Amino acid sequence: MLTISKSKLKAKMLGVFREIEKTGEEVIVTDNRKPVLKIIPLKEKKTFDKAFADVQGKMKYTDDVHKSTEEEWGDLK
Repeated sequence: MLTISKSKLKAKMLGVFREIEKTGEEVIVTDNRKPVLKIIPLKEKKTFDKAFADVQGKMKYTDDVHKSTEEEWGDLK
């Protein structure tokens, strides 16, 4: 994880942002050596198909999908 002071970030912000985009690394911004901010890259939201692509067609659910599951969860109300 990279650490940078506010003053250095101000001077090199575009370069720092490009590095974050390229590496996906988080950056901690400091003020008088005290951490005050964390800059993190946004992660691409995956579609259902992409998120479960490696298991699609490999799993089977053999129980009735309409069956109540209240008994399994007990008194959570």
